[in-house]
Amino acid sequence: MTYYFSTTLNLPLDQAVARTTDVLKKHGFGVLTEIDVQATLKNTLGVEFRPYRILGACNPQMAHRALQAEDKIGTMLPCNVVVQQREDGTVEVAAVDPIASMQAIDNPGLAETAKRVRQMLKAVVDELAAS
Repeated sequence: MTYYFSTTLNLPLDQAVARTTDVLKKHGFGVLTEIDVQATLKNTLGVEFRPYRILGACNPQMAHRALQAEDKIGTMLPCNVVVQQREDGTVEVAAVDPIASMQAIDNPGLAETAKRVRQMLKAVVDELAAS
């Protein structure tokens, strides 16, 4: 089982981040965090790395349902979406598959929520692929 969904965009990284954020919002997700991995690695380790952002996406209704079903699920929230520059100049957007990341948890109520979030994130990636 793959643990993510992805697509490639022919946009500069900042535009791809903005477009991804807009499509996430359209599908009910807010971006709680944005980590600039390239800057973090440069500042902390002094190493060069490709442009790479991690967006911490959260759908409040789905997060609330998940927390009600499993109180420690916060260790797996928010849902990460990676926007990274590829060597060929394109930008890849990859979203976590919540079913894959939560398969070790034996909780039917959580499984239903993960299935719904999976559908929502897959719709985000599909919309980005179509644009």
